[in-house]
Amino acid sequence: MSITKAYLFDDLSQGLLLCLIPVLASGMDYPAHMEFKLVTASIGILLVFIYAFGSGIWVSSSPGWYASLNRPPWQPPSAFIGIIWPYNFMVLGFASYQVSRYLTRIENISWLVFFGLSIFAALTWAYQFYVPHNFTFATIALVLTALLTLPVLYLTFKASLVMGLLLIPYQIWVAIAASLAWGYLTRN
Repeated sequence: MSITKAYLFDDLSQGLLLCLIPVLASGMDYPAHMEFKLVTASIGILLVFIYAFGSGIWVSSSPGWYASLNRPPWQPPSAFIGIIWPYNFMVLGFASYQVSRYLTRIENISWLVFFGLSIFAALTWAYQFYVPHNFTFATIALVLTALLTLPVLYLTFKASLVMGLLLIPYQIWVAIAASLAWGYLTRN
């Protein structure tokens, strides 16, 4: 294993330990800046779980209706979508840790605000598209998601070049998803 890969693995494994098991660390005395970083990492990971769970609820609410829609010709195959979302959620969780570790307090807060707003917009898309079938609002929500994700990507790059590079597929996917929402709007 190369030194770069070893450091990446070490950073990711430390992030997983510190962020997924904050209960174990709650009894320890940390300096105030470490407590803040632990809290921001935990909030970021919680947002990822809310994103995954929330979108899963609405996306699976009416599969028969979705199958009946006229799909845009550039829609990727279902197998790709089944791969990209778990990848995206995993990378977003690790990015939450990296951002909390390397950015300043204001940058951490900014990252969480933009990330939270982008998740709100993405969940708005899922609800508007799958529940009331409002393609116009759904499209607007995904365009907002793609725009709100740009500062998230920028701040992630500032925290970690590797995590920024790993997050690029998420930004690309959100932009493709916004174009797909427009495609559904114009075809149905």
